[in-house]
Amino acid sequence: MAALFLDSRTVMTIIRWLLGRIILILDSLTTPSGIKRSKDAQALIDQSTRNMAIYQFNACPFCVKVRRALKRYSLNIELRDAKGNETFRNELLTQGGKIKVPCLRIEENGVVQMMYESDEIINYLENRFLIAK
Repeated sequence: MAALFLDSRTVMTIIRWLLGRIILILDSLTTPSGIKRSKDAQALIDQSTRNMAIYQFNACPFCVKVRRALKRYSLNIELRDAKGNETFRNELLTQGGKIKVPCLRIEENGVVQMMYESDEIINYLENRFLIAK
């Protein structure tokens, strides 16, 4: 009887794949509700988020955290798959200097800012869109 031996890289790939699927299933089962705004208020928010994008990997737990915040705050920010789309991956590298997700791309007045770290991204979005000014 032949024994099946897997190298450590293969084992880690399998574990990451399984954990990713578990994360995605749990996320889909517990999707948060969004903030209800008037049509005009939501249109103003949508206008403000038009020049933003989130570079992300689908099963990354930190990216899931950011996507859940987008849903909870009813923010329509473009999601860019930096793992499955070579163009987005290259943009992330050339504009941000590294392939690290999640990354919030903010373009204002022709200036692009790349923000990493899920907590920093969520805090920025909360301060910009939720705190009364």
